[in-house]
Amino acid sequence: MSKLRLTITMSLDGYVAGPDQSEENPLGVGGMELHEWFFPLKEFREMHGELGGETNASSPVVEERRANIAATIMGRNMFGGGTGPWGDDPWPGWWGEDPPYHHPVFVLTHHAREPLEMKGGTTFHFVTDGIEAALAQAKDAAHGQDIWLAGGASVVNQYLAASLVDEIDISIAPVIMAGGERLFEGLQRGVLKLTQHRSVDAPGVTHIKYQVG
Repeated sequence: MSKLRLTITMSLDGYVAGPDQSEENPLGVGGMELHEWFFPLKEFREMHGELGGETNASSPVVEERRANIAATIMGRNMFGGGTGPWGDDPWPGWWGEDPPYHHPVFVLTHHAREPLEMKGGTTFHFVTDGIEAALAQAKDAAHGQDIWLAGGASVVNQYLAASLVDEIDISIAPVIMAGGERLFEGLQRGVLKLTQHRSVDAPGVTHIKYQVG
């Protein structure tokens, strides 16, 4: 049975993106600092079709997160393109011509749009009828494999509040953002019952994985 697996990087004070996100600065002010542990890794470079890179204690964590994933869910802000109708020449996303997913991606949005097929097997599907519809479509596409809940914070918090997430794998970066998009915002006490599954201390980051329920 497919699991919905949240994997995300968070600042020490709980933010997954900085303030003032824009096309020029998609992660907001200071948001790139959250991922400095990831960018040098061999696994990151492989995802983007590049050679070289480092191997350290984060490497097996990244490989574990990629294993058995056959679909992704994200919000429109993570896909890119601002708010409102898509327009006559719609934004193709932050990810370039060959996005690093290589499977179907379901983008939650209020505005309908035809699927966008990219290189490498990635197709973006735009879902307008809510988080449960996006999850149902992702499960159909995954054929029993798992689904990555990628972000951003608003979409993730909706899935968490609805008790639809099976695993939470958080990378905590030693950064204080002091503003932006916050994980767990608005969740009520007792909504999540978590059991810690593993913790990995790696250069510039700590990875903590929880089972939900």
